Amino acid sequence: MSSSKKIIFRLMAVLFIAAILPFNTNQAQAQGGIEVNGATVAVAFGKTITFQARVTAPIGIQQISLLFRGVNEDVTRVEPVQLTPDGLVSFTYDASLNVFPPFSQIVFWFQATLDDNQTYTSAPITFAYNDNRFPWREIKRDNLVVHWYAGDDAFGAAALDAAGSGIRAINEFIPISATQNIDIYIYSNAPDLQNTLLLGGEDWVGGHANPELGVVLVAIAPGPNQSIELETKIPHELAHVMLYRSLTKTYAAQPIWLLEGIAAMAEYPNPDYKHALDIASGNNTLLSLEGLCASFPADAGNAFLAYAQSQSFVTYIRETYGTSGLARLTQSYSEGFSCELGATNALGTPLSQLDVRWRESVLGQNVTGVAVRNLSPYVLLMVLVLVVPMWGAIDMLRQRRKRAKQPN
Repeated sequence: MSSSKKIIFRLMAVLFIAAILPFNTNQAQAQGGIEVNGATVAVAFGKTITFQARVTAPIGIQQISLLFRGVNEDVTRVEPVQLTPDGLVSFTYDASLNVFPPFSQIVFWFQATLDDNQTYTSAPITFAYNDNRFPWREIKRDNLVVHWYAGDDAFGAAALDAAGSGIRAINEFIPISATQNIDIYIYSNAPDLQNTLLLGGEDWVGGHANPELGVVLVAIAPGPNQSIELETKIPHELAHVMLYRSLTKTYAAQPIWLLEGIAAMAEYPNPDYKHALDIASGNNTLLSLEGLCASFPADAGNAFLAYAQSQSFVTYIRETYGTSGLARLTQSYSEGFSCELGATNALGTPLSQLDVRWRESVLGQNVTGVAVRNLSPYVLLMVLVLVVPMWGAIDMLRQRRKRAKQPN
């Protein structure tokens, strides 16, 4: 290469570097304008979350804020914080008034405006908001993790076995891939679980699944009755997590009777379900399936009946239409069909007609006879309304004919 060409080449290289230098410098500032070291989080579950860190920058910091949210939340909390002369920041969040779900993941980061009037953001940091009031123990197999604090090693192993059996049972009627971890937390009594749920902003229930987080919470006491409780509560809540992972965003579009019916099918067989159905069928107090599309009753008695009906009805659908029928049903509701028409689209029969067929074939109801008995008071009323005036009219007509026949 000639000396003139070398000079031209070097000049072009210098101009190219000069052209890109401002962009690269600004990019470096945007990425590394502030530096966060020694970040710690201290959780007092249900009470406070204390964030601490040391934040530094190459130039002065005008103001700084702490930003944080649950990993599945859309709303970010922004809290201005004070910076000490040596760069320390500390903020305590009142977790009793502004709650996070138990065992959720929380992400936080810092945002600062420097003396160059530019705003810089640190890299996010994630931590677990665990219920640390109890000395949790842990056992794991594949993607299932069981946590418990009361009971011996055998109790933890039995819980893990029950979880594994539940996964296999669920896959028999809804084939679902289980790859991500599922954490199962076993409280030793109902008050402990109730308190945890209340501190996490949840309503009290006998068991709880947070499908988005892949977390199951149940209350089971170690002892002679543990086997049935483990094989009932854990598979039921696991089914909700597995269904959510299968259906993702359309999980919420499914009727409650379908979700709870599938979950109840995974349980250890409950003889009380049949007993409740027999009584309700005999008394003609079964609940409407359409009424169980959006929610279950609040009172305990009808809520139990709702679970029993859902379990029996979904079992009937599976036995009649197969697992492919259940899959078509969930897909139909995922596509936005209404509770009544979703069944028509998937199975060729409206929900109301399926309800009638289930009552006839499973419960042995004479639905026509029941309908007639239900209508009998109205039929009697109709007779009274129509027949009495007609009888009066007939009597008037007879009186007129009688008068007409009398001689003047």
